Amino acid sequence: MEIKKKSTESLKKRVKEIIKILRRSYPHSQTALHYQTPFQLLVATILAAQCTDERVNQITPQLFQKYPTIDSLAEAKQEEVEAIIRPTGFFRHKARHLIAAAQAIMENFGGEVPGEMDKLISLPGVARKTANIVLSSAFKRAEGIAVDTHVRRLARRLGLSSAQDPNKIEEDLMAIVPREDWLDFNYLLVDHGRAVCQARRPRCQECVLRFLCPSADKIDSPGARRNK
Repeated sequence: MEIKKKSTESLKKRVKEIIKILRRSYPHSQTALHYQTPFQLLVATILAAQCTDERVNQITPQLFQKYPTIDSLAEAKQEEVEAIIRPTGFFRHKARHLIAAAQAIMENFGGEVPGEMDKLISLPGVARKTANIVLSSAFKRAEGIAVDTHVRRLARRLGLSSAQDPNKIEEDLMAIVPREDWLDFNYLLVDHGRAVCQARRPRCQECVLRFLCPSADKIDSPGARRNK
């Protein structure tokens, strides 16, 4: 028990240093999705599943022009929504979820996107990752840490979690990341994952976290290959 406590304290100290360094490297870290309201962010985040934020940002202006309000989306015809969001992939599932979520918001929450985790995850197509992004960016509420593909990869490489399941990774991170940093921890890791710690070819030689990372130079990267 004492060993586990010491290990947790060590992780907390290291993660604080990681956050400090990443804040210097990415001082304007935030979601890359374009939105003006909680409703728009919710829609964009649902569309971003298995799709790049850049592609979603190309699609949402047309979608929001045709369906500017929650009630208009709730009354939409699925095939018309599908036609707009087709480039985001899995468009039939996403269209069905978008319409059903809008209907649920109208019926259960007075036409307003709820700002609580339990209410958000009750919506069709909304799991903890989507809910965390909406809560942290649209409501500035820290109820968890969104775990997407970048956070999952970096959390494991940095030795912050050995889990595979996103919910367990989130649980591990919440235990060591200070709550005041939950709001943008996801965005810091996403920015670093996109810029440096990429999935296939991490640029360890350029990484500002190299001295804190147990995986540095242990993954097949351009720098690692040059040094062999």
